[in-house]
Amino acid sequence: MELPKPKYTGTVSLEDAIIQRRSIRRFSDEIVSIEDLSQILWAAQGLTKGRQRTAPSAGGLYPIELFVATHDGVFRYVPDGHRIEEIIKKEVRAKLSAAALNQGFIKDAPVVLVITAVFERVTSKYGERGERYVHQESGHVAQNVCLACAALGLGTLVVGAFHDLEVQKVLGISERFEPLYIMPIGRKG
Repeated sequence: MELPKPKYTGTVSLEDAIIQRRSIRRFSDEIVSIEDLSQILWAAQGLTKGRQRTAPSAGGLYPIELFVATHDGVFRYVPDGHRIEEIIKKEVRAKLSAAALNQGFIKDAPVVLVITAVFERVTSKYGERGERYVHQESGHVAQNVCLACAALGLGTLVVGAFHDLEVQKVLGISERFEPLYIMPIGRKG
């Protein structure tokens, strides 16, 4: 499914987004619009006008893969073409919450972004040092998501406490996609 075109200019300054960014653990029932989801995914891993990614990547190897869970199911973000592909057509947020040590705010968020990485894309070139590069890149992506959410008046937080294999099973993805962060997203409740 093709996503709405991202906006390349906004109404919130970078400084205001930094000031507004907070970890939010209570979300309202309000659905995140497809336009807002599009903007968040673009900020995380989209292509700029110059066809570069929005977050730096060691060697331009792009190990990060994004998965989104909503009430409609699980989707994978495809930067080329700015679109999402359906992985599972069923609600999984409660199971994702259980895989994340029963952190209830994950099931309560209208959107849950899972940042994963395919480590061998980078370690095949850089060896063990590549693992560090993957973690650095995932941090860049997560911060872009935090700032995009703040600019859109949405809340999120970065969750690192979860069982990797359970998250992979819930999302219907192979073990090569290693989960690094879970980021519930929504309006503050």
